[in-house]
Amino acid sequence: MTPTIILTIIVIYFGTLILISNVIGKKDSSNDAFFQANKNSKWYLVAFGMIGTALSGVTFISVPGEVGSPNGEQFKYFQFVLGNALGFIVTATVLLPLYYRLNLVSIYEYFEKRLGFYSYKSAASIFLISRTIGSAFRLYLVVIVFQYFVFDHYNIPFAATVLISLGLIFAYTYKSGLKTIIITDTLQTFFLISSVILTIIFICMAMDYSAIEAFETIKESNYSKIFFWDDFVTSKYHFVKQILGGMFVTIAMTGLDQDLMQKNLSCKNIKEAQKNMFTFTGIFVIINIFFLGVGALLYIYAESKGISVPVDAITGKPRTDLLFPEIAFNHLTVIPAIVFLLGLIAATFATTDSALTALTTSFCIDFLGMDKPENANKPNNVRNRKLIHLGFCFLMFVVIIIFNIINDSSVVSMIFKIASYTYGPLLGLFSFGMFMKSRKVHDKFVPLICIASPFITLFISLNSNLFFGNYVFDNELIIVNGLITFLLLFAISFKEKKQTSEI
Repeated sequence: MTPTIILTIIVIYFGTLILISNVIGKKDSSNDAFFQANKNSKWYLVAFGMIGTALSGVTFISVPGEVGSPNGEQFKYFQFVLGNALGFIVTATVLLPLYYRLNLVSIYEYFEKRLGFYSYKSAASIFLISRTIGSAFRLYLVVIVFQYFVFDHYNIPFAATVLISLGLIFAYTYKSGLKTIIITDTLQTFFLISSVILTIIFICMAMDYSAIEAFETIKESNYSKIFFWDDFVTSKYHFVKQILGGMFVTIAMTGLDQDLMQKNLSCKNIKEAQKNMFTFTGIFVIINIFFLGVGALLYIYAESKGISVPVDAITGKPRTDLLFPEIAFNHLTVIPAIVFLLGLIAATFATTDSALTALTTSFCIDFLGMDKPENANKPNNVRNRKLIHLGFCFLMFVVIIIFNIINDSSVVSMIFKIASYTYGPLLGLFSFGMFMKSRKVHDKFVPLICIASPFITLFISLNSNLFFGNYVFDNELIIVNGLITFLLLFAISFKEKKQTSEI
């Protein structure tokens, strides 16, 4: 597939999103539409669109690639997905009722009511830092694909490619924000799911498999092991670690994250929001089964055609996450390549547009107080919100350029991993707020705890062999992070005379 064809598809794709944005923005471009979609979102649109937000371009190419990883990961990721499902259920039954009862726009307003000013600002700051780094990293990895296959052909520099990508996102989100995204993410999720299913069909056709034959081939292959029970101490893949890690990562990075919760809070009431979450959970589990199936078929196809896994130009090691684009662009016909491209674009930009909107919302509500009665009707609120939205686009641009300057996959991966550590303090803060209702904290010390906890957790992780007899941490490390935060908060807490059970 030529760069011109790819560029044409990108132009048509974003032209459609911008057209949708203009139609919605003409009706309502108020802050209420941007922050909450006027509290009138259809639960089924939110449920379907959240798939695109929960996944990313990295997931789109990495999950299939991991199936044939030299580490022997196979379908172990499905254990983590099952943990995710449990986390979504906890979010729907425990956290969503709390958010609706308090009528929150930003979920971090809870801390102002429960623990105090500095706790509130700490939680919001954690989100802003974590989501900016994480979203920039995801976009960076996919922009590299566009740069290699399209923009290098036209001698367009990397920085310009990043600006174009962020400019396109800004163009269809700055008017109505969440109200637009509810619709555009539904469309993008359709492309994402269609891409995965059609890729399976195209590979089956290329190998002359029926659906049953494909299923049996995957089942009998060396890629289909799901549950890992061996060596709990030294293996990252043990079932218990994956389930616990998946559950608590989801609670922290979904239930305690403004991005995904903002969509849930745009539903009319708690019942519709919960209906959305339960439906989303079912779709999420099923779509990940398809992702893993694609991975197995890609490796089976590669073996049959003598296709090697692409090698990293810097490290010389196999890059399993490049196998999907390699086969799609260079070994299948034009139609499968177009389908893959649409899926990759949808997975990437459905995540980034939602993140930018959530970042803008959090800053406007948590730091500027635009939802406060005394500020709600200020004449410059909409203009200021648009400027802040543009500011976060520029901030993400700077972060992506820094990633590109580093140009070291191991360093970038560590930055991304450290960013995920910062959700641990959110887990500890929410747990303390919800389960220690008779206690308050010395609020001014909370920012120090939120800074110290991830570093203590990192120290424990790096020395786990010494402390825990060769124990190897994986995603369950976030539980340790949250527990450390909880214990430190308890250490600076005191018993209140008046109960605060209402929050």
